[in-house]
Amino acid sequence: MEILTDAQKSRYDAQGYLVLEDRVPMQTIHAIRQEIARFEEEARGLTASNDRLDLEDSHRPEAPRLRRIKRPDLISPIMADLMRSDAILAPVRDLLGPDLRLHTAKLNMKSAGYGAPVAWHQDFAFYPHTNDDLLAVGVVIDEIGPENGPLMVFPGTHKGPIFDHHSGGVFAGRMDLAAANLAMEDAVRLEAKAGAITLHHARIVHGSARNTSAQDRRLLFYEIMAADAFPVMGAMTKFESIESYNTLMLCGTPTLTPRLANIPVRIPQPQPAKAGSIYEIQKYAT
Repeated sequence: MEILTDAQKSRYDAQGYLVLEDRVPMQTIHAIRQEIARFEEEARGLTASNDRLDLEDSHRPEAPRLRRIKRPDLISPIMADLMRSDAILAPVRDLLGPDLRLHTAKLNMKSAGYGAPVAWHQDFAFYPHTNDDLLAVGVVIDEIGPENGPLMVFPGTHKGPIFDHHSGGVFAGRMDLAAANLAMEDAVRLEAKAGAITLHHARIVHGSARNTSAQDRRLLFYEIMAADAFPVMGAMTKFESIESYNTLMLCGTPTLTPRLANIPVRIPQPQPAKAGSIYEIQKYAT
């Protein structure tokens, strides 16, 4: 164990999530905020989302509103360096082992007063793999409280089924809490100060409400997996070649031997006619 205690690891194994305060220096957090301002200015004049920026439905070219910065590790050296730092990787190695691969990265924006919600879902419904040693690290850019759209999770659901995320026979990226026998009062809000990180298992049920407060809630996600977890055919994971896949290694050694685990899997197919970010996909639910 590099930084986690046995109690923290046991809590993650049992509940499927952790919140670790004071993991990212405030100097880095301030630098990320400056990067966000740069991308918000880049959105000025845009009339549609592109391969870098995902726009809020209420976006206007003269009044830019972002809901996601796509693959910030590819367009921001600061966020790329943070991704490969021990601030992020040390706790993940404690949970998943020494050989780690990036699945993807994104910076979800919940700006004050209008930040878009994310409906209840399981990440693993989007990208089933041969084993479930996959998690998301959330870097808290702004203090997260009860009113500004905190990430909410259902503890222990990472040990249960992969629920139906389809609507009208099409993958819609969202699930029905009532059909899953889950009650809102059992959800836990992951509240934390800027500089903290959250970790949640790829199978845990989670979501977040619209930000109706006067406080921004921006959360940088690095989705990371064990190197021996390989995507199942039909998953939304991009896999063009083993060479390109291995460029996603964050630490340790790649392998050509997938580890097969006895875990529940659903295939996210067929895809909607316009499959974009989770915000776009979830619009297809009826």
